Amino acid sequence: MQKEIHPDNYRLVAFKDMSNDDVFITKSTAETKETLEVDGVEYPLVKLEISRTSHPFYTGKAKLVDTAGRIDKFKNKYKKFEKK
Repeated sequence: MQKEIHPDNYRLVAFKDMSNDDVFITKSTAETKETLEVDGVEYPLVKLEISRTSHPFYTGKAKLVDTAGRIDKFKNKYKKFEKK
């Protein structure tokens, strides 16, 4: 491996998928302010919204969260019970 080719802040970093709490450790130069302890070792922490363990393409589960659509469906379903 060649020396002096990586940036100075190239180190082990913990990446945490916030949707399912999966944590994986890899080398990165990502800037972080938080840390996470994994197996007694403290790593800089990068929080992710989605990763390989929660992405529908990799998991095979199509999960669509449509909050606005659910509210509209609820209102339409119970519209007939509305007091006039």
